[in-house]
Amino acid sequence: MTLRVNEAPVEAEVDHRTTLLDLLRERLALTGSKKGCDHGQCGACTVLVDGRRVNSCLVLAVALDGCDVVTVEGLARTEDADGDLHPLQRAFLERDAFQCGYCTPGQLCSAVGMLAEARTGQPSVVTDPDLATDGPVPLTDDEIRERMSGNLCRCGAYPHILEAVQDVVS
Repeated sequence: MTLRVNEAPVEAEVDHRTTLLDLLRERLALTGSKKGCDHGQCGACTVLVDGRRVNSCLVLAVALDGCDVVTVEGLARTEDADGDLHPLQRAFLERDAFQCGYCTPGQLCSAVGMLAEARTGQPSVVTDPDLATDGPVPLTDDEIRERMSGNLCRCGAYPHILEAVQDVVS
């Protein structure tokens, strides 16, 4: 199979049972994405596939032939050719939006995907139904909380994560 990971072409021969998470961590040495629950419930393994958020522990690698994958290691590259941190990475550092840091890579990738979804007008369950979906969805605190609800932080850094995302939205 062939895919692009963090803008680099990757050719790999994988067992049909190999998850994207295992391919990234075990074969490509991209250990930023974490194996938390291995059931798609915690979000620690969240990456972007063709710009959309994906729990990489649930996706079979062979299903992604030809896709573009971005991990936390690639966020800076997607934002700035000089390798500067992505604005969300900077905001997480400035707001101390992590404690142990285990969930941080998944939180960051999810936040990047969430911002893109809101920019394209994709509603969430808390989006005001009277809003037209042909433009950006305003990201209130409730909207951000709902959109990030698939990413758990056992340390409880949620207030700082919310502040960091709001910093980038503002």
